[in-house]
Amino acid sequence: MKKIMCVIGTRPEAIKVAPLVHAFAAAPDFEVRVLATAQHRDLLDQAFALFNITADYDLNVMTPGQTLPELTARLMLSIDKTLDEAKPDMVIAQGDTTTVFVTSLACFYRQIPFAHLEAGLRTHDLYSPFPEEANRVMAGKLACLHFAPTEVSQQNLLREATPAEQIFVTGNTVIDALLTTADKDFELGFDIPADKRLVLVTAHRRENFGEPIEHICQALLELVATHHDIFVVFPVHPNPNIRAVTDKYLQGHDRIKLVAPFDYGPFVSAMKRSYLILSDSGGVQEEAPALGKPVLVLRRDTERPEAVTEGVVKLIGTNKEDIVREANILLTDANAYAAMAKGASPYGDGKSSARIVEIVRNYFSQQTSAK
Repeated sequence: MKKIMCVIGTRPEAIKVAPLVHAFAAAPDFEVRVLATAQHRDLLDQAFALFNITADYDLNVMTPGQTLPELTARLMLSIDKTLDEAKPDMVIAQGDTTTVFVTSLACFYRQIPFAHLEAGLRTHDLYSPFPEEANRVMAGKLACLHFAPTEVSQQNLLREATPAEQIFVTGNTVIDALLTTADKDFELGFDIPADKRLVLVTAHRRENFGEPIEHICQALLELVATHHDIFVVFPVHPNPNIRAVTDKYLQGHDRIKLVAPFDYGPFVSAMKRSYLILSDSGGVQEEAPALGKPVLVLRRDTERPEAVTEGVVKLIGTNKEDIVREANILLTDANAYAAMAKGASPYGDGKSSARIVEIVRNYFSQQTSAK
């Protein structure tokens, strides 16, 4: 029996890794353990509760006001100690957080096979998004298996001279999680007027701190002033760089509801209920198109170009005038809206986790045969 360790630091990672944890747990030839770094403590706990996951190891590394060097150093020492204790046969981590990069490096130092989930996403600018682009590039250099969600991601890896036999196009496990969650209806904890169109907004990325988040808030104020039939719901990230600005501009408006970040279940229900989504989230770019919801991406670039190519997601940046103009089009032009709300998803069919388990099984079988 092979021991698999799944390392999870943030809520988005938990959502995407949860289906894989359950798939390995159901396989008789694997023993799966979960290592939580708790890079985002409260949000991570929400996702664990929803997907019925318990951490076998919990590093609880989050501290107020931590810098990236401090976080990286604490993660390295804690993860290395856990690897020494657990002695997994393979470690899997998802995406592009500091947790993922440090996990790949810790595995390299101990010569433990590292598999990268959601591999090959690229903007081709190491500083955008920061530090995520560098994290995923460096993690990819140390991986022995690359689970690419799409052929675009596969091609990115091939251009970087990643051996073709190490790359597998699996779809994205987030669709596995989404499809099981979307079957249920979750309470939001507040009422949305029945006669209003819901505009759902999320913004949390470091690149949008400062002037960008101010522009986003100013654009929302103009939109609600122009369109009296919309109701904005903004789950606000707890980071003070976001919270302080949203409170300053949007607090107290009768058609703008600032709420704490949703658990994943209610967030999926909010996406289902929404008319339009404005977001800088990578996960939302994957999930919302599968639900037939147009997304205006509050970034200047994206490592998920497939949905842009499909026409269901549009990059608009954070300039106030651009946000207002693009949102106005979708709020007033039925044809433009229908073209984006067509329910096309290039990111998977809900069977990615099963594919990955089989790939890992074959990997170990080949290793055994080679000896």
